[in-house]
Amino acid sequence: MLYPLSILSLLLLALIHLTHGANYIPFEPKDTISFETRAYWMRRANAALAELNSPCPFTAFGTVIVNHTATSDEYPHGKLVCMSVNQNQQKGNPTLHGEISGINNCSDILTDPKGEYKLSPQETLQAWKTLSLYTNAEPCPMCASAIRWSGFAECIYGTSIDTLVEKGWSQISLSSEDVFEESEGLPSKTSNFPCPSGCSRAAKSGYCEAVVAQQGKSEL
Repeated sequence: MLYPLSILSLLLLALIHLTHGANYIPFEPKDTISFETRAYWMRRANAALAELNSPCPFTAFGTVIVNHTATSDEYPHGKLVCMSVNQNQQKGNPTLHGEISGINNCSDILTDPKGEYKLSPQETLQAWKTLSLYTNAEPCPMCASAIRWSGFAECIYGTSIDTLVEKGWSQISLSSEDVFEESEGLPSKTSNFPCPSGCSRAAKSGYCEAVVAQQGKSEL
C-alpha cells in the first residue's frame, strides 16, 4: 500500500541532486523524470516504514534505491533494487539512518551469489552511479557523505533539515547541499535540478519554495 505524501510534511523535490562527472555545478541539468514517477518512489519510501518496521515508527525515515535505467512495461517507474528504514532502535547502531541502512542492504543484495544480480564487489562499486536514492527527509551530513562516496546518480529527498529542526528533531545543522558542494575532490559531480513548476529557489536558503503571488500595495 502506498501512503500519501504526509509523513514529516514532505516537500517532494525540495532539492534533487545529480552525481556524476567531476566538480560541483549548481541548478542543472533539467530533470527528465516525470513528477508522477518521483511521487511514486517517494510514496514507496514512506511505505517502507510500515513494510519493514511499523506504521507508527519512532524514527519515520525511509529510503528506496531505484534503477531508472530499467524502466519497462513491467517497471514503468523504474525498478526497485532495495529499501530500508532508520534502524537505530532495532540494531542499537546510531549510524543506521535510512540512507546508510539502504546502502548496506543494497550492497548485500547486489553481491548475493544466489540473488538476482550476483555482482562482484568491483561491479557493485560501479553500479551505484546508475542508481537513484529516494529518502523522505534530507540526508544528514553523515548520510550525505555516504551518498557522495557511493556516487549515486541522484539523491531525491522530501522534507528539509530546517523543517525537521522546526518539528523538534535533533539534527546537525549542515545541509546536504553544503556537503555535496564541499565534495569536489571526489570523482563525481553533484548538481541541483531546477525547482519544480510553481516553485522558485530562495536566495537566502537555497531551497525550493512555493511561489506566492504578489499583491499590489497602495501607497499611504
